Amino acid sequence: MDVGVTMIDGRIKLRHLACFWETARLKSVVKAAAVLHVTQPAVSKSIQELEALLDAPLFDRSRRQLGLTDLGEVFFRYAGASLTALRQGIDSVARTRAADAVTVTVGALPTVSGRILPAVVARFTATPRAPTLRIITGPNAYLLSQLRQGDLDLVIGRMGDSDTMTGLAFEHLYSEKIVLLVRPDHPLLQPDAFDISSLAAWQVVLPPPDAAIRPAVDRFLIAHGVGHLANVIETVSLAFGRRYVRLSDAIWIISEGVVAEELEEGRLRHLPLGTADTMGPVGLTTQAGMTLPVPTRLFIDAVRQCVARMPRSG
Repeated sequence: MDVGVTMIDGRIKLRHLACFWETARLKSVVKAAAVLHVTQPAVSKSIQELEALLDAPLFDRSRRQLGLTDLGEVFFRYAGASLTALRQGIDSVARTRAADAVTVTVGALPTVSGRILPAVVARFTATPRAPTLRIITGPNAYLLSQLRQGDLDLVIGRMGDSDTMTGLAFEHLYSEKIVLLVRPDHPLLQPDAFDISSLAAWQVVLPPPDAAIRPAVDRFLIAHGVGHLANVIETVSLAFGRRYVRLSDAIWIISEGVVAEELEEGRLRHLPLGTADTMGPVGLTTQAGMTLPVPTRLFIDAVRQCVARMPRSG
């Protein structure tokens, strides 16, 4: 019986949409697999299954850089919205069944996790009948992917590069710089002991390539004529960075906000090098055009209030 409705093929799964959308956005199966935390073959298989179910080629594989076909462009416009709508629908059902079980899910980058987030959480959870707060940490690309799919209500931290911000809105809160840190008795803290051109002679702890600040770090090093670093440790572990730098001669390049407490208490020291040109925006990232639920707006208000009382980077 014709009821004027096109039936949706039940074989199309959430993983098909997620793999297609991230691959199309990033123009890379490898990058999509990394963001989705699955294997490259799994992403390729999901895309092939989706193309078979739609009976349409979605990607043009004849070019060096993966691109969408005309049909793929059409499908791309709806895939992201579909993912978000589905996640929100699932959330709405869960909240309706348990009205008191409201959860605000926040993605937090290291930039803010130690500097302002504890004060924000204390303020937010002090209100009567405060919602449950869930804090998720991880690389910038992963958190933004989760935000697009509706698994996060917002992300707070340093803004990513422009090519990662498609479909997202950013509210600037403050700016902070990148710093080069060492232990308090490091030999490079002796008068005239440090020269940026000699950085390659030391072990350097860096954020990994998918960290929000890594492009700024790379630009800074290039601008100061620092070439290949032969002895590098890449890590997102702040606990490791803090401990390792205090036990070794390593130099740690990191956002100032991450180590604000250690600097204030003298447990780590700046190298004598101006880094004001690395100032970058820190703020709130949400889905563009989305109406945020009241609990999420209350959390954002708590963020703004705490930031207003926070000393700024110099």
